[in-house]
Amino acid sequence: MKFTGKTAIVTGGARDIGRAISVKLAEDGANVAVNYFNNEKDAQETLNIIKSKGGNAVAIKADMTKWDDCFRLVEETRQAFGEHIHILVNNAGGLVARKQLCEMDEAFWDYVMTLNLKSVFMMHKAVIDHMPADSTIINMASQAGRDGGGGGASAYATSKGAVMTFTRAMAKELGPKGIRVNALCPGMINTTFHDTFTPDNVREVVAQKTPLRREGTAEEIASFVSCLASSSASFITGANIDINGGLAFS
Repeated sequence: MKFTGKTAIVTGGARDIGRAISVKLAEDGANVAVNYFNNEKDAQETLNIIKSKGGNAVAIKADMTKWDDCFRLVEETRQAFGEHIHILVNNAGGLVARKQLCEMDEAFWDYVMTLNLKSVFMMHKAVIDHMPADSTIINMASQAGRDGGGGGASAYATSKGAVMTFTRAMAKELGPKGIRVNALCPGMINTTFHDTFTPDNVREVVAQKTPLRREGTAEEIASFVSCLASSSASFITGANIDINGGLAFS
């Protein structure tokens, strides 16, 4: 129980990768704030899973595109579990839609940037004064941030590339306070994200191009998040770590 006595916030923590991370951190002893916005049913199911395993968690509704909601998420977490936040996982985000440049307008571009990038900035602002030394922030970037993404994903890929750069900047700025900041860059992971946005034939082609010849799982991402948040990774900061089965190398 390596996180006993510690508190974690997982944004977008109700389903898929967020759910797996929430469950894993709770299994490892953390008190977990499971953030959700419009999927209360999924959030409650995540809580039920955690509690069935003997973990401790609360679900907190908050819109990660809103400044006040980000700060409220932190305050409600502190009310539930105590003064300090030790682990922040910025998982909320999404592709929204596949659009070519000719199809995008300013509102779409701005929303994707707010959802994936500005939300990460706002959560850093909201949490940082409540993080003691030896705390950690893990941002969810993407392989798309390295390679530009698939068709119609330029806005998403750009936002995730910016998350990678922001991660490096925050590692430099917050390191002297004893706070580590890293990002994960998942490749093709078997989630509803790809169920929604990626055709089955494309997924199969990508899987076959991957040296391990398969998609990854949310649980594999969660296991690495737990490792990266722990003292086992105490000298890792400013890293953008690929988890893609060998499909692409940084």
